[in-house]
Amino acid sequence: MINFLDGNEAIARAAVHAGCDFFAGYPITPATSIFHHMLQLLPPSGGVCMQGEDEIGSIGFCLGASMGGAMAMTATSGPGISLFSEHISFAIGSEIPIVIVDVQRLGPSTGSATKGADGDIQFLRWGNSGGLPVIVLAPVDVRDCYILTSHAFNLAETYRCPVFIASNKEIGMTRESIIVEDIDLPESRKRQTAPRLLPMQKGSELSRLTSSTHGPDGYITADTGQIENRIKHLQDKFQNSGVDFCYYNFDEQVDSTLLLITYGVTARAATDAVSTLRTQGEKVSLLVLKTLYPVGRDIISYALDGKEKILVIEMNCGQYVREIERIAANKSIQFLGRMNGELITPSQILEVLQS
Repeated sequence: MINFLDGNEAIARAAVHAGCDFFAGYPITPATSIFHHMLQLLPPSGGVCMQGEDEIGSIGFCLGASMGGAMAMTATSGPGISLFSEHISFAIGSEIPIVIVDVQRLGPSTGSATKGADGDIQFLRWGNSGGLPVIVLAPVDVRDCYILTSHAFNLAETYRCPVFIASNKEIGMTRESIIVEDIDLPESRKRQTAPRLLPMQKGSELSRLTSSTHGPDGYITADTGQIENRIKHLQDKFQNSGVDFCYYNFDEQVDSTLLLITYGVTARAATDAVSTLRTQGEKVSLLVLKTLYPVGRDIISYALDGKEKILVIEMNCGQYVREIERIAANKSIQFLGRMNGELITPSQILEVLQS
């Protein structure tokens, strides 16, 4: 059956399919319809959907629900993601699984509620005290919203951390025709019991959890050895694991020396530009990143190999291009960015490449 969905509804449906049974949120454009869809989907299936008094309360409800054994998700946009910061740090430090959807809009601050951008991606990675790693996934379209949301819940359960879905107003509020039954979804790792959140024990034994620096027994500690081991564990938990969730599309053309790198809704314009260039006889490759953090160093390095001209395209002033530059070493990187509420067009990409 053909479904006519926007990205926000796809995220809501995929979340319930993945096992989400708790949602809390606060109305904010352009993420509000995720809340509305969860309100329709969760109660009939025995789940809980509630509105917090604000964004801080909403994510707090989600963390509490997750600690109690629920699979929790919240959704917001720029001003709300800023308010989430302290609880994001709590989830990282205490290893509480949660999926956080950021339907990005033009910032800074209140910005433009009805204009899209990708200006939050550095905040998603670094917006926690301590700077410890998280997972950030970036969908391109409605189909990606369905697939990456399913992966997000599995990753949150596996790595016990916040997993962000870096959507965008243009993706979240644009309807497309998809056949959900034809989407190859990962098997859901649905929660059977409360997670083993250190130092949570099985059964009815006392569980102790704190947002302060703690040792294996859950008590606050000043022991430098225990602190170092704890931080190292949080820092290294994704080491050598990137291959498990480094999602991307690499459209490689043999012998091409031109490479375009992008992510999110901008990938659609880049795909169109690549098609035009190939029609004109130009050899060009396109890398669309869908896991932004941890950085997919292996696939980026592979894509850069042999390329003489590299263009990174983003709907911001230049955030992810810095990651590409670190990996590219001495290669020269061009950047095309736009942050005025309008989409980057194929013609703008071609203009930069042909200048």
